[in-house]
Amino acid sequence: MSVEEIKNLRAKTGAGILDCKKALQESQQNFDKALEWLKKRGLARAEKKSLREAKEGRVSAYLHGEGRIGVLVEVNVETDFAARGEDFKTFVHQLCLHIAAMNPLFINREDVSAKVIKKEEAVFKEQAQREGKKPAVLDKVVEGRMSKWFSEVCLMDQIFLTSSQGDEPKTVEASLKDMIAKLGENILIRRFVRFELGEQLSPTSSKEPN
Repeated sequence: MSVEEIKNLRAKTGAGILDCKKALQESQQNFDKALEWLKKRGLARAEKKSLREAKEGRVSAYLHGEGRIGVLVEVNVETDFAARGEDFKTFVHQLCLHIAAMNPLFINREDVSAKVIKKEEAVFKEQAQREGKKPAVLDKVVEGRMSKWFSEVCLMDQIFLTSSQGDEPKTVEASLKDMIAKLGENILIRRFVRFELGEQLSPTSSKEPN
């Protein structure tokens, strides 16, 4: 499976990187079958809504630990009606709680610069070499450790804390798609910032065409 195949499927459906990769794996890299796999699970349909503009929404704040940690998050939705709904407000509040607890550094993988990725890959490669990994498997080892790193630092790849209350843990991205399907509107996690006493301010934002 090539990166180009994943990019092409994502461009066609708008589905997330992990969903596209899973679809190609399940369909033995058959593009049409992968497309159908995404459609059957509602992933492509939900992502089509992401092409629509989301200019309403809300900015929510959360303080934790007697003010030691603070979170501001902006989440957008298409209509003011949806923004005032309890489902949307609850989702945004839960997102604040999650960010406070899990401290993501980026919203999604696309927000991570090539320079940062290259640096992390070099670190993991050096670690693997010190551990005596054979050259033939070195790239696979680095790829696996990078995937784990993304799941720790990228909000969309993290397991959404509230999902642990359900039958199956879900990522923030999967939970966002569920909310999009439920409301029938595009929802965009535009940006967030997390403050913690003694730490440097590190604002983040999602990438969106101007």
